Amino acid sequence: MRAYQVSDYTADPHLTEVDTPTPKPGDVLLQIEACGLNFADLLMAKGTYQDTPPPPFTLGMEVCGTVLATGEGVTTPAIGTRVAVFGGQGGLAEQGVFPAALCRAVPEGMTAPQAAGFQVAYGTSHLALTRRAHLQHGETLLVLGAAGGVGLTAVEIGKAMGATVIAVARGAEKCAIARAAGADHTIDAAEDITARVKDLGGADVVYDPVGGDAFKAAVKATNREGRILVIGFASGDLPDIRANHILVKNISIIGFYWGGYLKFNPTALTDSMGELLDWYAQGRLRPHVSHVLPLDAASDALELLRSRKSTGKVVVTP
Repeated sequence: MRAYQVSDYTADPHLTEVDTPTPKPGDVLLQIEACGLNFADLLMAKGTYQDTPPPPFTLGMEVCGTVLATGEGVTTPAIGTRVAVFGGQGGLAEQGVFPAALCRAVPEGMTAPQAAGFQVAYGTSHLALTRRAHLQHGETLLVLGAAGGVGLTAVEIGKAMGATVIAVARGAEKCAIARAAGADHTIDAAEDITARVKDLGGADVVYDPVGGDAFKAAVKATNREGRILVIGFASGDLPDIRANHILVKNISIIGFYWGGYLKFNPTALTDSMGELLDWYAQGRLRPHVSHVLPLDAASDALELLRSRKSTGKVVVTP
């Protein structure tokens, strides 16, 4: 079968032929229909992500596919079931082996690209805003990188939780996408973020997948007893935190790594995903996929993320 693999951190990933994997006890073999891409895939290709496996390995953290075979001890999902699963790697291939316990049945009417791009983005925003930041109805949520893969879901989920949402995105087109997802106010990233947010009353919760100067601006615009979620560093700049500002304003800086829950509290992930899939079935969530590309264009798909030319999710269909 074909797979898009990292063989060396100093070389570009490449499409190659590999043996079809066999499911071990507790695993399922999927015919992969779609694979959602994430910024972490770019980091894994260079060996700089916190959970990067040793090469060679196949990129692609989250997939939608149909169960072809099951390993010993697996009774569910059954062969022929269409599922979504976060495996951490192995998704940019025609077939893949994943833990059966992490598979979730795909709701009726959800397309393969929607299902493949649903888990990390929506799961990150939901668990971060509910479990870690405890976002309350009526509070103001500031979302940085609001037209990106996770940022757009934070806008949508924040609005669904009853918050007033301020979305920061680059350019009029991306701001319009954030408004369509439910943002009450939008700010172009080229503007003075601090001044604009203060004019709107400040932020009670900040959702930051960007880092860099945007993080520094958001800290200045955070209200007393505000909570700042550190989601990632898409800007490539890990900002320094001025502890005196945090102290004086009683601000909480909250780290959040969604994938880490797989190791120490997987139940939190499955409970969160169950609620999100219920929200989708109720029509409360509308996944936004901006690009769908074939497996032989996986490099182009990753470049869309690297160059920030995408909005919402980029998906590859083997």
